[in-house]
Amino acid sequence: MAEKRVTLAMTGASGAQYALRLLECLVKADVEVYFLISQAAQLVVATETDLTLPPKPQALELFLTAHYGAREGQIRVFGKQDWMAPVASGSGAPSAMVVCPCSTGSLSAIATGASNNLIERAADVALKERRKLILVPREAPFSTVHLENMLKLSQMGAVILPASPGFYHKPRSIDDLVDFVVARILNQLGIEQQLLARWGE
Repeated sequence: MAEKRVTLAMTGASGAQYALRLLECLVKADVEVYFLISQAAQLVVATETDLTLPPKPQALELFLTAHYGAREGQIRVFGKQDWMAPVASGSGAPSAMVVCPCSTGSLSAIATGASNNLIERAADVALKERRKLILVPREAPFSTVHLENMLKLSQMGAVILPASPGFYHKPRSIDDLVDFVVARILNQLGIEQQLLARWGE
């Protein structure tokens, strides 16, 4: 059964296109999105795309709603210290969360339960409530620390889904490579997608 409410967090790793395309696909699938973004991710978006995202949550919510043609209230944006946000509590958080892209700093903080900001707290809630947590790291090469943190999180039940597009579908553009990773995320969420055919189809 597809998730109808998902927490999507962007942190400061390269790969803003993955998160923005995922957000677009979630909106099209009529999924309600609780959107969190770090200050570093704001800089990455400005560097890697033509978008300039408003820094304040309310303004960003209005911008994303208009930009992706979302229905009113479909995208809800929360600030990094908004401890009253639904995602900060097991009783209010969605049953699935995606951190995309997931910086190695965020990976480390989540692995240790730091909960210094709302993104880390939301991921901590997902782990403690045994809910789906999908982490999309984009780093190369991985250090031993990175790998140890990934192993630790995998053993806790998180899904480690590196932003590593395949080529067997014969991509012709960067968009095709982005869609490969986004399709994998949507599959993990149980949300139907037409971006990439399943193997054997």
